[in-house]
Amino acid sequence: MISQVIEMEKIVQQTLLYDFYGELLTEHQKSIYEDAVFNDLSLSEIAREEGISRQGVHDLIRRCDRILEGYEEKLGLIDKFQRTKEKVETIHRLTREFSETGDRELIEQIGQISTEILELG
Repeated sequence: MISQVIEMEKIVQQTLLYDFYGELLTEHQKSIYEDAVFNDLSLSEIAREEGISRQGVHDLIRRCDRILEGYEEKLGLIDKFQRTKEKVETIHRLTREFSETGDRELIEQIGQISTEILELG
């Protein structure tokens, strides 16, 4: 059960990395990475399809993971996106709260959070 959760978290992370940085991979890397991560093909299936060894497919997927993780370490776009998303969710919650209560202090909090979002950019 725990291994399944860890595997799912890995797939979510790979998907995010690919969504943000996948276009920076070569066409060959993208094709194999997509088959492994998104199409859930086995290493053997990909190797047969691409005419390379199973080990070659494994190594290429690992290399792509390292490349994508390196982009995130340098650029931090996913981290910025997730922090911004959390702040927007907070603004959304505070807006609903303001609609229900009319508490003016909530508007100040929304202003502070929106300023933080603008500074993230």
